[in-house]
Amino acid sequence: QVQLVESGGGSVQAGGSLRLSCAASGLTLINPINFWMGWFRQAPGKEREGVAAIENSGDSTYYADSVKGRFTISQDNAKNMVYLQMDSLKPEDTAMYYCAAGRIFGPVSNAMISGRFYNYWGQGTQVAVSS
Repeated sequence: QVQLVESGGGSVQAGGSLRLSCAASGLTLINPINFWMGWFRQAPGKEREGVAAIENSGDSTYYADSVKGRFTISQDNAKNMVYLQMDSLKPEDTAMYYCAAGRIFGPVSNAMISGRFYNYWGQGTQVAVSS
């Protein structure tokens, strides 16, 4: 059984940084080909947004335009961890952040918009950025 547990959220002032962590278990059950882990966020009253994703080998990544140059996704496969380093945070980054995993078929950009193929989700960690 795959489980994803996020941590690292909190409150920070604009311009500050946070690092989110996602601890994954049960991934050995999943075919690693086309396997991606991603971060999504959802603010109250807004649609879910795919923020960043990383392919299992680490060779490919995806970033939403809204976070390019500010957020960095990374992974430690030996520890089954995925991280989201968030720098230069803005109030509009305030949201619940979710870690997700799945085998992606087709453009990852489409999967990040729809959430399709992401079969496993964590419970989320809250990020609040004040101005």
